[in-house]
Amino acid sequence: MSRLFRESRRDSSSSNGSSAAAAATASTGGLPSPFPDLGVPLSAADLREAAYEVLVASSRTTGGKPLTYIPQAAASAGGGGGPASPASASSLSSANASSSPSLQRSLTSAAASKMKKALGLRSSASSKGGSPGSGGGGKSVPPRRPATVGELMRVQMRVSEPADARIRRGLLRIAASQLGRRAESMVLPLEFLQQFKASDIPDPQEYEAWQSRNLKLLEAGLLVHPLVPLNKSDVSAQRLRQIIRGAYDRPLETGKNSESMQVLRSAVMSLAGRSDDGTSDGCHWADGFPLNLHLYQMLVEACFDNDDGTVVDEIDEVMELLKKTWGILGINQMLHNLCFAWALFNHFVMSGQVDIELLSAAENQLAEVAKDAKTTKDPNYSKVLSSTLSSIMGWTEKRLLAYHETFNTSNIESMQGIVSIGVSAARVLVEDISHEYRRRRKEETDVARSRIETYIRSSLRTAFAQRMEEADSKRSSRNPTPVLSILAKDIGDLAIKEKNLYSPILKTWHPLASGVAVATLHSCFGNELKQFIAGLTELTPDTVQVLKAADKLEKDLVNIAVEDSVDSDDGGKSLIREMPPYEAENAIANLVKVWIKERIDRLKGWVDRTLKQETWNPAANRENIAPSCVEMLRMVGETLDAFFQLPIPMHPVLLPDLMFGLDRSLQLFVSKAKSGCGTRNSFMPQLPPLTRCEVGSNILFKKKEKPQNPQYRGSQNGTTNGSDPLALPQLCVRLNTLQFVRGELENLEKKIKTGLRNVESAQADVTDGLDIKFELCQTACQEGIQQLCETTAYKVTFYDLGHVLWDILYIGDIASSRIEILLRELDPILETISGMVHNKVRNRAITALMKATFDGFLLVLLAGGPLRAFTRQDSQIIEDDFKALKDLFLADGDGLPEELVDKASSQVKNVLPLLRTDSESLIDRFKRMMAESNRSGAKNRLPLPPTTGHWSPNEPNTVLRVLCYRYDETATKFLKKTYNLPKKI
Repeated sequence: MSRLFRESRRDSSSSNGSSAAAAATASTGGLPSPFPDLGVPLSAADLREAAYEVLVASSRTTGGKPLTYIPQAAASAGGGGGPASPASASSLSSANASSSPSLQRSLTSAAASKMKKALGLRSSASSKGGSPGSGGGGKSVPPRRPATVGELMRVQMRVSEPADARIRRGLLRIAASQLGRRAESMVLPLEFLQQFKASDIPDPQEYEAWQSRNLKLLEAGLLVHPLVPLNKSDVSAQRLRQIIRGAYDRPLETGKNSESMQVLRSAVMSLAGRSDDGTSDGCHWADGFPLNLHLYQMLVEACFDNDDGTVVDEIDEVMELLKKTWGILGINQMLHNLCFAWALFNHFVMSGQVDIELLSAAENQLAEVAKDAKTTKDPNYSKVLSSTLSSIMGWTEKRLLAYHETFNTSNIESMQGIVSIGVSAARVLVEDISHEYRRRRKEETDVARSRIETYIRSSLRTAFAQRMEEADSKRSSRNPTPVLSILAKDIGDLAIKEKNLYSPILKTWHPLASGVAVATLHSCFGNELKQFIAGLTELTPDTVQVLKAADKLEKDLVNIAVEDSVDSDDGGKSLIREMPPYEAENAIANLVKVWIKERIDRLKGWVDRTLKQETWNPAANRENIAPSCVEMLRMVGETLDAFFQLPIPMHPVLLPDLMFGLDRSLQLFVSKAKSGCGTRNSFMPQLPPLTRCEVGSNILFKKKEKPQNPQYRGSQNGTTNGSDPLALPQLCVRLNTLQFVRGELENLEKKIKTGLRNVESAQADVTDGLDIKFELCQTACQEGIQQLCETTAYKVTFYDLGHVLWDILYIGDIASSRIEILLRELDPILETISGMVHNKVRNRAITALMKATFDGFLLVLLAGGPLRAFTRQDSQIIEDDFKALKDLFLADGDGLPEELVDKASSQVKNVLPLLRTDSESLIDRFKRMMAESNRSGAKNRLPLPPTTGHWSPNEPNTVLRVLCYRYDETATKFLKKTYNLPKKI
C-alpha cells in the first residue's frame, strides 16, 4: 500500500519537468515529481516558458478586442482601480473568460485573500511592505512589487522581459491574422514557429534552443503523449517524426511562407485535430497525460513566492488565471486539487518542515482530494492520484516510522499535520484505489488505526535499538552499571516521553496509542532479557540488578498500558496479553535456588570429607565438642548471612528452600556423627545355650575354670585409648556435639528471623506464618542423642566391663564374687561421664548406663552360663548386691532421681523373688504358664519356650532359666526329664 522513497533535490534541468520552485530553494530539497517522465528532453525552464505561453494565450479577452501589450517600463506606472472579488478557495470560479480579470489588472493589498483564509493561511502583505508606489520614508526601500497580475506571473515563472515581449508580440501577430480564433483551437508551438524567423531572434543559439523547445513540445504533445492514442500507420505522425528528426540535424526554416512550415503545419494540424468522439472541436496538443500535468504544475508553482516559498497574497487572482488554461491543458477541478495539494505539501517540505501553515493548508486541500477520489474511476486520474499520494505517504512514513528521530519538543507541532496527511493519503490509497480493499470491503478495516499502530511499533523499535547502543556506550569503568540496567531505566524514560509527548497526538487516530507503545517496548526489552537470562549460570550482583530493573520497568509499562485502556472495550486485556510477564522474579528465584544448591552441595561435601577425619578428641576444646561441629555451624551462619545480603526482593519466598537445604546438611552431620557407633544391640551378647546344674559337684569352687561365654571380653575401666573413636571419652564428645548442635538450632532460628526483618523487602509481619524450624536436624539430634546414650551405656557395660560381668561376677563362690568389683569399675566411668557430658544430656547418659548395668546384672542371673549356679539362700546376697548397684546411681541423693532409679530397676526387682522361690513351686508355675499358653502338645512333654528377652516372673522362659541355674536336685531332674538339658556346653 505504501513505499518509502529517497528524498532528493529538485534539479531545474531535469527531463521529467520537476517544479521550478526548487531552483529558488537550492539549500532545501523538495520531493521528486510524482508525475511520469515525459520521455522528451524538456527542461524545467522549457516547461515553464511553454506554460507561460499557454497562460498568456488563454488569458486573452474574447471577442474582437485586441490583446494589449504593456512593456515592463510602462507597467511600473501601474493601473488604477479597486481589486476584483477573489475566487472561492475550494474550487476555482466557474465564470467565463470574458468576466475574468485580465493579465493587466492592477494588484492591491487592500483585501485579504479568501482562499488563504479558507486554507488557514495568514496574509503576508503587511510583512512585505506597503502597496505599490508607497516608497515610505525609511532608510531601506522594500523591493518594488509587480503592479499587475501579468507582471506577477512573469516574475513568479522566471520569464525574462525579452522572452515575455516575444511571446506577446507573437500572440499579437497570431491575433491579427486569425481574428476571433480561440486559444484552444491553436497549436501554440506551431503558431510561434510560423510567426518567427531566425532573423527575429538575433542570437543564433537562442533561436536554435527556442526552435528545439517548440519542436520537443510538439513531439511530446502529439507523438509521445497525445490525447488520443496514435495508430502505428498514421502518416501524419510518421511525417512529423521525420521533420523533428531532421530539425535536430539542420534547423528548420521557420516563417509564414516557408515550405517546411507548410509541411509541418499539415502534419501537426492533422494530429492535433483528432478527438475521442471524432469531432474536431479544437486542437489537442497539450492536454495529453502527463504532459498537461507537467505544464500545469509549472503554473501552480507561481502560487508560491520565489523568495520564501509562501503562498502569494494574490493567490485568488492567480488561481483565476490558472483556470483559464484548463481548456488547453485538459485540466479539471480534481486534477487541479491534486496538483495544488502536492504543491502545498512539497513547499512545506522545501521550507525545512517549519512552515506549519503550509502543512495545514496541504492537509485541508488533501481533504478535497479525498472527496474527489470517491467520485471518479478515471484510470489516468487514479494513476496520478496513486503516484502523488504514494510520494506524499512515502515522505511522511519515512519520518513517522521513526518519529522519535524526527520530532522533539521543538518541532512537535508539525507532527499532527504530518500524521494527518500520511493517514489521509493511506486511506485514499487503500479505500479508493486498492482493488484488494474493494474485494474485502465487507470486513472491518480501520486504515488509520492500522497505520498509526505501524508507526508506533516501528518508531519504538528503532528508538529501542538506539537506546541499546547508547546504554552500551554509557557503561565504563567509572560507571560499571550493567547495560540492561541502564537500558531498563532509559526505556522507562522513553515510555514516559512517549506517553506525554507523542501519544496525545496519535490518540486522535488510535485510542490505545500509549498501550501499543509500551507493549512494543515491553516486547523489545523482553527479547533482550530472555537472551540475558538464557546465558545466566550463577547469581551475581549485576544479575540481580538487571532483573530488579527489569521487574520495575515491567510494572511501569503495565501501569501505563492499564491506564491507557481503562475505557477500551476489553479493558486492555488484548494489550496485556501482548505483554507476557518477564518473570524476572522467577529468574531471580531460579538463580537463587542454584546458588542455594551450590552452597548446600558444598556444605554436604565438606561434611563428608571432614567427618571422615574427625577424631572426636576430648582435648580439642574446653566444651568437649568436635571442632568440625563448630566449623559446620559457622559455615551455616555464613550461608545465612550471605543469603540475607543478596539484593533480592523475595527472601521470605526462597527461605524455605535454603532452610530445607541447611536442615538436610545439619541432619547429615548428625547422622555422620553417630554413624559407626552401633546401637545397643550391637553390644548385647549372644545368650549361651540352656544347661542344668550338676548337683553334688564342686562347681561352686571351680574358680579357675575358663568360662565358656560370652562373646565380648575386655579390660577397659573407663580410661580408654584416646585414638579409639568408640572409647568412652570420644563417645562423650559425640554426645556433646549433638547437644551443641541442638542448642545452636534455636540461635540459628533467631538469626533467621532477625535477617528477615532487616532485608530490603521486609514487612512488619514478615515472619508470621513462616515455619522457621530445623525440624529434620532437631529430630535427628534427639534420636542421635538417645542412640549415643544407649550405645555408650551398652558398649561400656557389655564391652568395657564385659570381663567383670562374664568372668568375675558370681563365678564359683557367690560370697566371694559379689557386686563390689563391678561397682569399682563403674565409679570412674560415672566420673568420666559426669565430668565430660553436657549437663543437659548428662542424666540421660547416666540413666542409659544404669539401665544397661541392670540389664547386664539380670543377664548374669538368667543367662550367665554353666559356671554359675544359685541356691535359694543366695537370693539375699543377690538382692543386697542389686541394692548396692542402685545406690551407686542414687549417690546418696546426688545422683539420679529415686523415682527414675526405681522405675529402671522394676524389671530386676520383679525377677529377684523367683530366686527365693522353691523349685517345686517354680516347676508348677512353669507348667501352669505353659498350659495357659496352649503350647503343650502332650501332658508329659512340654515344648521349650522361646527366649523373648522380656524377663518377667510371668514369662515361661524367665522361670525356666531360673530353674536352669537352680542348684538343687528337683530342678535338675525336671530339666533332664522334660528337656534333656546337658550339664555342660
